[in-house]
Amino acid sequence: MLAALAGCGEDPATSTETTTDPGTTGSPPATTGDSPITTTSTTTSTTNTPTSMDPTTGTTGDEPAELVPVAHTRELRAVWVATVSNINFPSGQGLAAGAMQDELSAILDTVQAAGLNAVVFQVRPECDAVYSSQLEPWSRYLTGAQGEDPGVDPLQFLVDEGHARGIEVHAWLNPYRAKASLNSELADSHIAAELPQYAYEYGTALWMDPGAAAVQDQLVAVVADLVTRYDIDGIHFDDYFYPYPVDGVDFPDDSTWEAYQDGGGQLSRADWRRDNVNAMVETVGLTVADIKPWVRYGISPFGIYRPGIPEGISGFDQYEGLYADPLLWMQEGWLDYLAPQLYWPTTQQAQAYGALIEWWSSITTGGRYIFAGNYLSKLGTEAKWSLDEFKQEILLSRQFASSGSQGNIFFQIAPLQENLLGVTDAFKAEFYQSPALTPPIAALAGQAVEPPNVALDGSQVSLSHATPDSLRAWVVYAQSGQEFVIERIVPAATATIDLSPGTWAISAAGKHGVESQGVLVTVP
Repeated sequence: MLAALAGCGEDPATSTETTTDPGTTGSPPATTGDSPITTTSTTTSTTNTPTSMDPTTGTTGDEPAELVPVAHTRELRAVWVATVSNINFPSGQGLAAGAMQDELSAILDTVQAAGLNAVVFQVRPECDAVYSSQLEPWSRYLTGAQGEDPGVDPLQFLVDEGHARGIEVHAWLNPYRAKASLNSELADSHIAAELPQYAYEYGTALWMDPGAAAVQDQLVAVVADLVTRYDIDGIHFDDYFYPYPVDGVDFPDDSTWEAYQDGGGQLSRADWRRDNVNAMVETVGLTVADIKPWVRYGISPFGIYRPGIPEGISGFDQYEGLYADPLLWMQEGWLDYLAPQLYWPTTQQAQAYGALIEWWSSITTGGRYIFAGNYLSKLGTEAKWSLDEFKQEILLSRQFASSGSQGNIFFQIAPLQENLLGVTDAFKAEFYQSPALTPPIAALAGQAVEPPNVALDGSQVSLSHATPDSLRAWVVYAQSGQEFVIERIVPAATATIDLSPGTWAISAAGKHGVESQGVLVTVP
């Protein structure tokens, strides 16, 4: 029996809402900017380890330079940072601006300490804004009152500071949840106050109607605004589309359903609801690609597609319960990745992690990706949620890298901040010792990047590029025998780096994730 359930947006341990644990049931835990694309030919790889040296000749700037092919194993190493119910940020409501900045800096410290390369930051928990917006009111989780200016733009701060450290920042939005708890007060500018005819109490929350065109238009406008004004690296939705069903109570969208039928609509009610979600997923993908095609767009659905898929798997049916069809989204190429919430231990056969990650990896198309969602907030709560369990989940995810499983997103950051059971140290030492770029945007993986311009003065290297605004980073490789092995990733805003004596290769990585060939550098 399902009640108000927690997905990746709400931790059962801290959420103010009633939740159902998936651990034993298989039910849910609950225009702008310059394009980074050039036409210079080069090579890239998402899976290769050290690259053998095979110099060719090219030019960078006015001086001839030797170029070598370089690549390293790509991986999204991400963590969710939840703002709903103040799960992760801010720690309390009404903090001073400086205190909030300090907390965000500490979050980035933790990301670096664990060897991760991306933050998935919740910016729209309740059709509101954890950033400066003219479209939606400030979130109540910042100040205690929806619409009140907190004196700082958390998203802008996180983007600026994250990029300075080489960390990607993805904006996580909840499409339709208007209130996480019914007793909260709405600002006059909130969509549920402006369009009350499409705002429905359901379970313990208030939801906007996915079948209302005005609701869909608002969501697309919010996404377009975020992508246009912020240098974010991704747009991300979790598993909440139509809400998780309340036992015996249908979602109260009679008015929009009847309007659809009156207009000649022929779909069943369930298919109509799925079509509403599908149309949103496709439109958001097209919107992001039209404004900044290098911004990654993905969704983190419930971890089981349908019971019996794959064979032996049982649990909640998101296709019928949430009207979500992630298999279709992947097949149609509407997004860059799926991050299924595999919130069960590897020992649980009815929701077996290994079988699920293998199936999800098998559905990728067009070079797109699966980034498994892992239930890190369960660490240490029971014997089955040991540190070794999460190590095994990472290993299983990597086992299917050739099929598109190229990363993990951990829910949520608190255990890493605490270094609970030594998890932060273990991640860094055992899995994320070497730096890694995230995989290229699948739709742009064939678009090349010119190599950097390199000038050597003693041990100091000056770096520049023909299209600097198109870049994410410089990637530095050290020669080891006949191979080049990644040594560091440097934010593209860095103009000079120091190298020790030896032979090096330095590539330029575009915002779309493709690397150039490496410029050979010998430091005497």
